[in-house]
Amino acid sequence: MEALIHLDTHVVVWLYAGDAERLGPVRGRLAASRLAVSPMVVLELQYLHEIGRVTEAGEPVISDLIHRYGLELSEVPFSRVAHSALGMNWTRDPFDRLIAAQAAVENVPLLTRDASILQSFPLAVWP
Repeated sequence: MEALIHLDTHVVVWLYAGDAERLGPVRGRLAASRLAVSPMVVLELQYLHEIGRVTEAGEPVISDLIHRYGLELSEVPFSRVAHSALGMNWTRDPFDRLIAAQAAVENVPLLTRDASILQSFPLAVWP
């Protein structure tokens, strides 16, 4: 069975856009893994849409990736994720904190190119 890997928000944006250049280093890992996201990714995408940083709202992006790639939306209870996030004092970004906590609760890698997450979160990977 394929290993599960969580995707950070920017990876989701690149996957949705088909950005082959940015995804090039991780193409093999994406193809060989079951892909999942924290529900916080949906919320962050919505926020980015509302402030004009991305063109699509969160739910249509995730829905498209579910259909195209079998993307999974994590169903771990929020109380467990929030409890895990309490100890992640390496960031003040609530999105990063909860997205990383979701991966931590499931004990799976988080695919991210975010330097801060890569430096501070042991399950963060690139490529």
